[in-house]
Amino acid sequence: MKKIVIISVSPRNGSISNRIAVNLSKRLEKEENLHIDLIDMKESFMPPIQKVWQSKDDVPAEYLDMFTIINEADGFIIVSPEYNGGYSSVMKNFLDYFSKPIFKQKAFGIVTGSTGLMGGMRAAQQLVQLSVALFGIVSPTLLVTPQMDKKFDEKGELLDATFEKPIERFLEDYFWLVERLDK
Repeated sequence: MKKIVIISVSPRNGSISNRIAVNLSKRLEKEENLHIDLIDMKESFMPPIQKVWQSKDDVPAEYLDMFTIINEADGFIIVSPEYNGGYSSVMKNFLDYFSKPIFKQKAFGIVTGSTGLMGGMRAAQQLVQLSVALFGIVSPTLLVTPQMDKKFDEKGELLDATFEKPIERFLEDYFWLVERLDK
């Protein structure tokens, strides 16, 4: 069974990008042979990093479950809004807690969104660089979501049927990568 962690990186109440994460989580939970964990930065906020966790022994008790989820994951899907031309600093702080070997040669799917027409493209480019710096392997297709507030409702349901095809293509390419890395 593949373990995929979806990280919804906006810490804001009423996050619009979290709608995308919820949509992807609901889709993937229906698939056999997949275990999906959705980490919502709004609920999993961590203080500014003081120490990188090299092993389970370094992790405070209140974060052991989170460490285990990240450590045992086969891949990650990062869902980020674009804030002032970049990704969420809360997400960067979160990822910095984990040592690079935890992410080494694991699949990274990049999903961004904005209420504007660019869909978080600048944040997506930065997330590709960050994923590589973590020794992850980035899926060839990004899911860039312009006008995300018009594409998903508050419950994560897709409102814009024309966006179904980009979602399907993203997931197809992402799971192609996950399977290749398993061999």
